[in-house]
Amino acid sequence: MYENNQTKTLNHELFQNPTAEYRGTPFWAWNCKLDREELTGQIDILRQMGFGGFHMHVRTGMSTTYLSEEHMALVKACVEKAKQNNMLAWLYDEDRWPSGAAGGYVTKDYAYRARYLLFTPEPYNGAEGSASPDASARASRSGNGKLLACFDVELAEDGSLAAYRPIGAEEPARGRKWYAYLETPLESPWYNNQTYVNTLDKKAIDRFIEITYEAYRKTCGEDFGGAVPAIFTDEPQFSHKTTLKFAHDVSDVVLPWSDDIPETYAAAYGDDILPHLPELFWELPNGAVSLTRYRYHDHIAERFATAFADNCGRWCDEHNLMLTGHMMEEPTLRSQTAALGDAMRSYRAFGLPGIDMLCDSYEFTTAKQAQSASRQFGRPGVLSELYGVTNWDFDFRGHKLQGDWQAALGVTVRVPHLSWVSMAGEAKRDYPASINYQSPWHKEYSYVEDHFARVNTALTRGRAEVHVGVVHPVESYWLHWGPAEQTALLRDQLDNNFLSLTDWLLKGTIDFDFISESLLPEQCPKGGAPLAVGQMAYDVVILSAMETIRSSTLARLADFVKAGGKLLILGDAPQLVDAQPSDAALR
Repeated sequence: MYENNQTKTLNHELFQNPTAEYRGTPFWAWNCKLDREELTGQIDILRQMGFGGFHMHVRTGMSTTYLSEEHMALVKACVEKAKQNNMLAWLYDEDRWPSGAAGGYVTKDYAYRARYLLFTPEPYNGAEGSASPDASARASRSGNGKLLACFDVELAEDGSLAAYRPIGAEEPARGRKWYAYLETPLESPWYNNQTYVNTLDKKAIDRFIEITYEAYRKTCGEDFGGAVPAIFTDEPQFSHKTTLKFAHDVSDVVLPWSDDIPETYAAAYGDDILPHLPELFWELPNGAVSLTRYRYHDHIAERFATAFADNCGRWCDEHNLMLTGHMMEEPTLRSQTAALGDAMRSYRAFGLPGIDMLCDSYEFTTAKQAQSASRQFGRPGVLSELYGVTNWDFDFRGHKLQGDWQAALGVTVRVPHLSWVSMAGEAKRDYPASINYQSPWHKEYSYVEDHFARVNTALTRGRAEVHVGVVHPVESYWLHWGPAEQTALLRDQLDNNFLSLTDWLLKGTIDFDFISESLLPEQCPKGGAPLAVGQMAYDVVILSAMETIRSSTLARLADFVKAGGKLLILGDAPQLVDAQPSDAALR
């Protein structure tokens, strides 16, 4: 239903009365003891508000057991009600968020729990850390790990690495001794007294799919691709990367890891990463760039995209369902490096790439990254989770303004956050206002929905004509993931360049797409002018103050220029190719 209707010729009747696929589909917060009559009655209210569907979103307060027979029977009942109302029932793949642990069912098995590398000057002493209380994969010392390696690290006066060498666990160091432990997080109430999942491990995500996605297939699989168009995955991430504040700090640092990282890294690059671990934390002398550091960040980004998004997306493709939702921390080079590695890399697996835009924020880079992937992979649009954390006084003007600018940047599926089933107890403090019957204006909300539904009927026709491509600079950012005192200003400048260029182009009414270097070999088998990237083609390509460029990108751009394409370099040309010194880009 969803994809077929995208290809219909736009006519006057459809524009005046858009059907369900063009209408908002809010996060419907299942946050109490669920009752079938209450749920089906609220579906009628959502329809009266102008919505075309709903996301059945498990939320804090739901006392019906997650994924139980009772829970899934209610899902089935809501799907049937959606069909009666000519609405769409969108699935949600987790107990709250972030996606991957299946409410702790996956991570009851220790083998599937998140992993991270703790690099510390303090060996275990028997009195170790505490669990993270929030809903993220941020990690800290747990004390439950195994020792991978020890290092003798000597720093120069400027904080750069003067020397380092692996040493034995009992061997003294000439400089300072550092310990590398492979840890798992401690159990947390947020994950129902389990932990987050290892999103770098395909086997762990296979188990997540088996528990959650297969449960939905058994319940309502016959409606996949019809009344059930997609499943929403929410904020998947890996254990967040941290840095030292000062090179001479004596404090813990965390990086995402998995048991087999040394093996898969060696298979990818023909090198052993463990002896070079200090290069992930400290700068090399004389401004030299660590090839190990660059490759580590690239490898973790690929492991994450392959294990999570590719795995879930493949299952969805095989079952006539779109994978949608959004990643964690997409807006800046810093935030996505810390939590994802590379946001656009994961979008390759999404049938409907998505973003979140809470707090009435204006993140043009976030929207542009998803829109670029959607265009290049020929997806039907972009989804956005919006309006959350705006409080009770956020009026219809705010709803329209935030929706309008996102529509201008490609958003065609709006997911208002939140529509509460109940406002009892803690629920009333869950990021209000409730975009449901609890708000006095709910009977007038169809004015908002009718507007955006008509906008979406137009936006989903035709094909964007975009002449400018911007090579995404995130890989240059990875080079400077070191102590803040030495690298923070450089990283801030790269982020400012990234945000400013986006602002300059958009506010100068020049549309563009980001080009992901990691995706380019698949999207663009060979160069030429215009530069064909998936289903898009660009007459002008911009490099913005990039320090390194991939050899695969360089080869395609060389052919692009030879064929008459225009290459615009802002700042200096890249001095590195695949993070190694080369004048090839300058030439």
